[in-house]
Amino acid sequence: MAYESIMLDTDIQIEELYTVHYFEYRSDFHFAGERHDFWEFQYVDKGKAEVTTDNGSHYLNRGQVIFHKPNEFHTMTAAAKSAPNIVVVSFVCHSQAMSFFHHQVLTLSDSERSLLGLLVAEARRCIATPLDDPYLQKMEKRPDSMFGAQQMVRLYLEQFLISLIRRYTIPPLSVVVPPSDTQQPSENYNKILFYLEEHIRETVTVQQICHDNLIGRSQLQTLFRKQNGCGVMQFFTRMKIEYAKQLIRENQMNFTQISDFLGYSSVHYFSRQFKSISKMTPSEYSSSIEALASGNK
Repeated sequence: MAYESIMLDTDIQIEELYTVHYFEYRSDFHFAGERHDFWEFQYVDKGKAEVTTDNGSHYLNRGQVIFHKPNEFHTMTAAAKSAPNIVVVSFVCHSQAMSFFHHQVLTLSDSERSLLGLLVAEARRCIATPLDDPYLQKMEKRPDSMFGAQQMVRLYLEQFLISLIRRYTIPPLSVVVPPSDTQQPSENYNKILFYLEEHIRETVTVQQICHDNLIGRSQLQTLFRKQNGCGVMQFFTRMKIEYAKQLIRENQMNFTQISDFLGYSSVHYFSRQFKSISKMTPSEYSSSIEALASGNK
């Protein structure tokens, strides 16, 4: 029997990449606007933002993304006194399917948020220029780029776009999936993640987390190491420091007030943990954000 191959169609093809950015903006952030001859989307990872386009004004909450077709004017401003974290990706794609994204504001699913996270992580492995520079106009490739990283950026971006089109245009299959043990860890993780967010201003222990969430200590640590590569308390510290960064950018409290707000015993201990996680002190972080906002790099 002679085998015959088939050619696979490509419905979405990324041809060029202009930017992959992850910005941590202050609460007074305002981008005056631009237009360019390639696609761009802006995703609100934290906080809120207002985007103005040729099609009107749009308020974006956490988890929402807005697309700008080529030559569409767009601005962005921090909204509701929040200090938003924004992912910005711009690229060239002439695929006909991109017409779906004209004037679209969409809410991402968990899997789509994960794809964006993987895209940004791969970009850090192959892009030498910083991803948090809002004035960067040309990315530079790393000479020691990890094998396959550039291709993975393109694949994750294409998969992200395909997932959105499918989810918003194709009716879901009426299939009931029976519960299984393999789904339970994810449910446990999300439950504990919500618990940690609710207690972000407190000092909690592993024992308290286990007691309040009906989970064993070893199971808890295994779950978080599998998801994040670290134990639950280290992850909780990271959460606190990320929250601290947001509070610094909002510029409503000083470092001592932020330390108290997040349940630290002293501002000195807070500063040590901040530097351990961020590789800079709170003062250095504040100065870097202010420099980026003013254009002084």
